[in-house]
Amino acid sequence: MYDLLNGLSIIEVSSFVASPTAGLYCAQMGAEVIRVDHKAGGLDYDRYMLTREGRSLSWENLNRAKKSVALDLRSGEGREIAVALAGVTGNCITNLPEKSFLSHDAMKAAQPEGAPDMTSIRIMGWHDGRQAMDFTVNAASGYPLMTGPADWDPATAPPVNQVLPAWDFITGAYCAFALMAALRHRDAIGKGSELRVPLGDVAIGTLANSGAMAEMLYRGSDRERLGNAIWGAFGRDFRSRDGVRFMVAALTPKQWTGLVAAFDVAEPIAALESKLGVDFSEGDRPRFEHRHALFDLFQQAAGTRDYASLAEAMAAHGCTFEKYRTAHEAATDPALVGDNPLFGPSPANPSGFAYPAPRSFANIAGQPAADPAPAPYLGQHSEEVLAERLGLSSGAIGKLVDAGTLALSDKDRK
Repeated sequence: MYDLLNGLSIIEVSSFVASPTAGLYCAQMGAEVIRVDHKAGGLDYDRYMLTREGRSLSWENLNRAKKSVALDLRSGEGREIAVALAGVTGNCITNLPEKSFLSHDAMKAAQPEGAPDMTSIRIMGWHDGRQAMDFTVNAASGYPLMTGPADWDPATAPPVNQVLPAWDFITGAYCAFALMAALRHRDAIGKGSELRVPLGDVAIGTLANSGAMAEMLYRGSDRERLGNAIWGAFGRDFRSRDGVRFMVAALTPKQWTGLVAAFDVAEPIAALESKLGVDFSEGDRPRFEHRHALFDLFQQAAGTRDYASLAEAMAAHGCTFEKYRTAHEAATDPALVGDNPLFGPSPANPSGFAYPAPRSFANIAGQPAADPAPAPYLGQHSEEVLAERLGLSSGAIGKLVDAGTLALSDKDRK
């Protein structure tokens, strides 16, 4: 964690992945992010996978370094308090519908004199109001029909979904950026903003930004499946003599010459160039267009050597490569986790399970990052936040608790 956003407070009313990710990134840079949930937990509070104690590891990791307020968001009084918190704070991240109780206009109307002009960012489904989630917008994007083995029949081949909810995480990151842009604008002219970010627009917009949309329109057809090959460049998975699968990529002249040297295939490469009348050192195009012949050549060479020997040679020649790991292997890998300064010691997680926790992905040169902070218990900061933000007395807070409108920490829940 860093203190770049020290002094910035944000109310987050959200669930699942995209919206909590936006709050997480802000919290890791020092913002005070106060997550407001229904008193029994939001829709993601018990999201699989759960520990034996019933704590969600997903929720725990997406809500690190935040504070938690638990309200009865099904009651009018609970909703009024949530709106009041957003209004007095002046900054809100949410994925609740605009027509819900937490509309931008409602938050703005609840602002007391002197509060910063309301700035909200709202994650939606599609731009036209339809519901969406990562895996449905991914289906619409076309990407699942680009993946899979190259020899699959296009007429009958099934789609291949990605395991990572990438659109959610990209949307969360974009929303954190968009919120910072809106706050800079407010600092400059004193006027807040209502920003809406449809998840579907992030997906189709990324397709366009990558050039893939223009490509499909230009070619007038779909791109063929490539298996594990890299589109438009030289790269694929190979298997060593001892059965280790690894990925290589050669997008630059240095990467290409290094790969040729590491695999010791200069002579057969030269012979192939003479046969085809091409020069593979000229760039991506000849290497991609003749990829099948090159793949066969490199796989033949890989099959004669153990991975350790190949890895040593590729490292010595500055190649870009990595062996395939299972997710469990990645989580226990010294280079990726154990010796990586990204990860700090395990904080006191609500689950009670100790494991490495990531700091901010960005690091400031010469300035060590603080150790990762834990996620809160649901309702852990209810009393503190209502007292500090809304000026409620202990007696008033006690009445809200007695009425079931406000819940305190669920640390001791069974």
